[in-house]
Amino acid sequence: MSFPNLPATIADALTEREYTAATDVQAAVLEPEARGRDLVVSAQTGSGKTVAFGLAFTDELLDENGKVPFAVAPKALVIAPTRELALQVSRELGWLYAKAGARVATCVGGMNPSQERKALRSGATIVVGTPGRLRDHLERGALNLSELAVAVLDEADEMLDMGFREELEAILDATPDGRRTLLFSATMPRPIEALARRYQLNSLRIATIGKERGHGDIAYQAVTVSPPEIENAVVNLLRFHEAETAILFCGTRDKVRHLHATLQERGFGVVALSGEHSQQERNQALQALRDKRARVCVATDVAARGIDLPSVSLVVHVEIPRDAETLQHRSGRTGRAGKKGTAVLIVPFSRRRRVESMLRNAKINADWIDAPDRDAIKAKDHERMLAELLKPVEIDEADRAIAQKILAERSAEEIAAMLVQTHRAKMPEPEELTANTPEARKAAQKDNHRPGFEDTVWFKMDIGRREGADVRWILPLICRRGHVTRNEIGAIRIAQGETFFQIPKAHAEKVADAVKRTAENDKDDRPVHIEQSDEAPRDAGRRNRREGGGGHDGPRGGGHAKAKPFRKGGGKPYEKSAGKPAGKPAGKGRPWEGGDAKPGKKHKPKGKFSGKPKGKGGGYPKKGGYPSKD
Repeated sequence: MSFPNLPATIADALTEREYTAATDVQAAVLEPEARGRDLVVSAQTGSGKTVAFGLAFTDELLDENGKVPFAVAPKALVIAPTRELALQVSRELGWLYAKAGARVATCVGGMNPSQERKALRSGATIVVGTPGRLRDHLERGALNLSELAVAVLDEADEMLDMGFREELEAILDATPDGRRTLLFSATMPRPIEALARRYQLNSLRIATIGKERGHGDIAYQAVTVSPPEIENAVVNLLRFHEAETAILFCGTRDKVRHLHATLQERGFGVVALSGEHSQQERNQALQALRDKRARVCVATDVAARGIDLPSVSLVVHVEIPRDAETLQHRSGRTGRAGKKGTAVLIVPFSRRRRVESMLRNAKINADWIDAPDRDAIKAKDHERMLAELLKPVEIDEADRAIAQKILAERSAEEIAAMLVQTHRAKMPEPEELTANTPEARKAAQKDNHRPGFEDTVWFKMDIGRREGADVRWILPLICRRGHVTRNEIGAIRIAQGETFFQIPKAHAEKVADAVKRTAENDKDDRPVHIEQSDEAPRDAGRRNRREGGGGHDGPRGGGHAKAKPFRKGGGKPYEKSAGKPAGKPAGKGRPWEGGDAKPGKKHKPKGKFSGKPKGKGGGYPKKGGYPSKD
């Protein structure tokens, strides 16, 4: 074994789990220069980080005999961003320190807090939990950190992204000054650097992530399909790969619910994981996957971190990840601990350019392929069936007697054919897919309309990116001036000096009359002129390029303007010259629902209008602007 200088109790636990060689991150934390020091570790997901930090604090927890001495309070604290990750860490540390006599207490949201307090009082050596629940126990006096020797922040970047900074600081501020602090993170953004400077002393940096962000044990594939055939492509991918365990990632709970029901109806053993499921339901779903009662898991991004199922060999991105980080963490559920895995992105024809850009940013090389068809799946089935049916088996006397009776009634060829039919009947039927041809892609583009927007008219406004145009205030402006709701507005295209938006043809005359009438009441310093357009945005873009102007900027809000707002008075671009928001419209109270503003009600958008995208928390999206409604 290549784990040097470990206590016998820990070495025996690793041997029983068939750990023969340390991974890069495990070897790094055991180096002499890392012992006893604060650490900042960048390690790829699936690289054995949990065992790594478990090995890193053996000196703080164990005596010379490799046992845990008596203590009145926990010696080690591990903080993780999600319940699933905390439970996984707890299981890993449980077997690693079982022979040493350590007790591991887990404190996560969704579990019984009174039972957790009881576990904390009963002499827990290691406490693992999520930030919110740990802070709650700390404030109630159930969590005693006075004897803490080491604190570990696992997936520290994710915890900061999720808004747990305040909880983390409250917990770390309650720990003794002499404790070690270990930060484990897949990425090292500035907030992590700031956290390290505040809570660590003379820390050692360990980076085991290579230059390629893509996982070396994961083969990436991108499958282009017509949008209506995404679910059929999922079925065929599952049938083609026949993975021991597969995880399908969706963007919303509704999509998880729908796809779970669809696959269940088609005969797959499938479970679902999303934010609407209780902790007990999540645990049962994961256990079904471990027990092989289910082979497919449909999940939202809640499962992208913290699920460690060694049998996962296939990850399918049913809906495109929002950014490269999400792509990486979703895909990291496979190809773990040296095993090979496959990550497949299902890409509608119209989204290929966006996915190509995401893959370039993530430095991932993906093979662009067509979805497997019935012939390819049947060929795979043929290979798998032969391998399965020709496996050697042990036959007891009762089975032999039945076999002889069958042979007396049927020929060997008939019996073999019956066996093949029985085996094939267990498999869901593959789906027929439209061939990926230029004609199919063109037809998909034509059919890619929201209901009611098959026949539309373009309107245009005389403001664009130069004037700071942004969909956040353009949408309510259209609603107010055109006397429409957001549901009656189609795609919005923001160009350099003008903005186009779609209105269904049935409502076009009404909108044209409304914008003329409301123009007379527009008291802004720089009134916005709106009129029906004789040309589509693409044609206008070509005209502007010929004339030396800028073309349109892609789907709704396709870029963030760096220009100053066009209104006077220093206010936000959708404000009047007084510099204050005009107010919240009547009805449902949302600015895009239409109606006149109520006096006295202020509508203050989140974040600053700087033209610079923000991350989570209601600000501007990171990249790609706002999604089109068509």
